[in-house]
Amino acid sequence: MSQRLQRWLPLVAVGVVLVLPLRGLLRAPGPPMEEGFMLVFPERVLHGDIPNKDFLHLYGPGSLWWLAAVFKVFGTSLWTERLAGHAQQVALVAAVFTSARPWGRWLAAAGAAIAAIIIVPPIGLTALAWVGGVALGLWAMVAVTRDRVVLAGLLGAAALLFRVDLVVAVGLGLVMASRALPRARTTRLFLVFAAGLSPYLVHVAMAGPGNVWQGMVVDPLFNLRGGRRLPLPPSWGHFDGFLQRAGQLNEPPWPFPSPPSPGQLTLWLALLVASVVALVVLGVLAVRRDRASLSARTLLVLGMFCAGLLPQALQRADTTHLAWVSAVPLGLLPIAVREALALRRNETSKRRTLQHAWIAAATPFVLLLLLVPHFTLRTYADATVQTFGYHRQSYTIRHGDRVFFYGRKDAVDAVNAMLPDIDRLKRPGDRLFVGTGDLRKTPYSEAFLYYLLPDLPPATYYIEMDPGVANATGSGLDRDLEASNIVVLSSIRDDWDEPNDSRKVGSDAANQVLARDFRMVGSYGTGLFGHGLYELYVKRAHT
Repeated sequence: MSQRLQRWLPLVAVGVVLVLPLRGLLRAPGPPMEEGFMLVFPERVLHGDIPNKDFLHLYGPGSLWWLAAVFKVFGTSLWTERLAGHAQQVALVAAVFTSARPWGRWLAAAGAAIAAIIIVPPIGLTALAWVGGVALGLWAMVAVTRDRVVLAGLLGAAALLFRVDLVVAVGLGLVMASRALPRARTTRLFLVFAAGLSPYLVHVAMAGPGNVWQGMVVDPLFNLRGGRRLPLPPSWGHFDGFLQRAGQLNEPPWPFPSPPSPGQLTLWLALLVASVVALVVLGVLAVRRDRASLSARTLLVLGMFCAGLLPQALQRADTTHLAWVSAVPLGLLPIAVREALALRRNETSKRRTLQHAWIAAATPFVLLLLLVPHFTLRTYADATVQTFGYHRQSYTIRHGDRVFFYGRKDAVDAVNAMLPDIDRLKRPGDRLFVGTGDLRKTPYSEAFLYYLLPDLPPATYYIEMDPGVANATGSGLDRDLEASNIVVLSSIRDDWDEPNDSRKVGSDAANQVLARDFRMVGSYGTGLFGHGLYELYVKRAHT
């Protein structure tokens, strides 16, 4: 095999893993609220709206600025958003490959393939801030371990602009790396890092300190936590998360023996924690063995970065959050196994080295196959076969030149029937409110409707609806409803039931405004508790 082929073949293999499910995921159903607000928020930014002032955004403004720039250049569309989301996934996988590269190209390729298999399928190509932020943070670790401190500081700051809660992971990694740097280089690293965070000053000035504090600190850390957390460890016999229970009805087949699907979440969490512990412990041992070793220092920095990601999985151990966190440590697991094998046997023969490399590369694949196949290998395989037209359960909602894919035909039929009625009723200057069937409970929102109706600006701060936030007493949801002209309420998630505070009934003020000021003009589909899947209201004074 030529040297050039040896250099590029591992990258080609990773590229194939990334590309195989792409066509299937481009046309797969999107998460209605999450993908909905990642389509709507950047477009609102382009129209002059400010996160945390004009709409709730729980994370940093960086991902919205990035997507708004992409939309400005390529146009606002589902395709643009999804390809931007895929670019974030590619950046994360490439960072895993580059991080593991000192241990060998094929070992790095094995880890990158694992990262791709884990990160790509769970929420599709939705361009959520977490994936982009983790990718930037991991690239910061790559840069700092190669003594590129200016680049590392800028990338670390950019990661926090995407997700401020990455401060623990980025902080641990940079502080650990700085211990091996001369004082002047350390000073430069953190000065550049601080300067890179200066766009937050712009955001605070635009949105207002109180709005930023409420939207990025108080709401996510205090008001929302009780309504989103799930038990630890996850229940073995049933899913705690509502969306996992709903998706259980459409699980694709899996031909091999495996633990029960809910139990796999428990095993996944245990595997995640064990992988992080292994990276940190082996990193410490490697540094003690050879303080001058680049690979030893890299392993410890990566381990600390992964340790900082753990709170995201622990606060809600469902399939999405476990995938978001575990893609990096399980992608780096081959290098941890390689280091462990090197500690166990101090043999340096070419044959022994090759054996160790094969064992290290195969370990995460075997662990996923035995412990967590349903939410990693199976979901990846299902997305791949959808690329070739098999097992596709996706239905199209179309309005003008905008499309959205949904996984329930009855919902798609209802929305497609409702949109022409909204077109007939709307007037210039009207504002749209999208909410739940019972506005006392706000666990989820069909936020994609705002994207499909771009000429109706959102009337509410709560485009993303969260329990304990939108339905809280004094939240202003009732005032938002008063200011709207057209209202769509959906009962599609009215049976939401999780073992947390999302079951609590909140303020009835918005329901009272609805009854007083609005009349229903249409009901579409068959929903829960005698309601339509979607119900259309207009203001009583609307002509």
